Amino acid sequence: MATIDPRYDQLFRDLERQFQTTTLPADKWYILAAATLVAGPDPERADQLYLYLTSQPAYQTPETRQALSRRIREALFKSVIIVGVCKPIEAILSISKLEAPEDKDYTFTRENWQCDESNLARGTAWLEKLYARNTSNTLDLFAAHKDFAWLSKEITYGLFLSDRSVLDDLDTQLVVLPAIMSQNLRIETHWHIRGTRRLGVSKEDVKVLWDQVQHVAGFYGGKLDKVPTVEEVEYDV
Repeated sequence: MATIDPRYDQLFRDLERQFQTTTLPADKWYILAAATLVAGPDPERADQLYLYLTSQPAYQTPETRQALSRRIREALFKSVIIVGVCKPIEAILSISKLEAPEDKDYTFTRENWQCDESNLARGTAWLEKLYARNTSNTLDLFAAHKDFAWLSKEITYGLFLSDRSVLDDLDTQLVVLPAIMSQNLRIETHWHIRGTRRLGVSKEDVKVLWDQVQHVAGFYGGKLDKVPTVEEVEYDV
């Protein structure tokens, strides 16, 4: 029977405890954890997160474990558009090896997805919710590279980020901001600190999220030295 590495047990305890200092729903902490793991240097250690969670009283039945798998799977799927396809595949396969047959969830959220007008409308609405007055100027950055504007509207926000069949708005930002920040990306971290604030998350709570991402990076010996602080972005909210 697989057991959790004590180092990861402590990491997840730290993240869970830190998340509980926010006003955000306490059970959302593992979405951030999954996003930082899959963006980091060892995405297979998503298996450690699964072991940690399934040892808790809340996940002791097949139904609760299936629901948990759906949420983690969707977080990993949404991270594909942020970190690329290979790391999330490594992560989901590491979890799949641990799932008991009765715990496996066979739902298929995007089976009937189409790149059509409703997809564009859904993606554009989510894009505009986060970018608001900055939407046009941001898309204009790709005026000479229109494929990237198309990618943002139809695929990043349409196919991936605006789907609400499993994860809600806050869950989605708990994937996107940590996965971007974990890659030490200055511009897009700014955009998504700002976007998270525009969703109504307080400055103090975003600071806790920022600290958690830094904590995971430090766990792996990394340093996120290019990303702006929450305070540095606040003027732009």
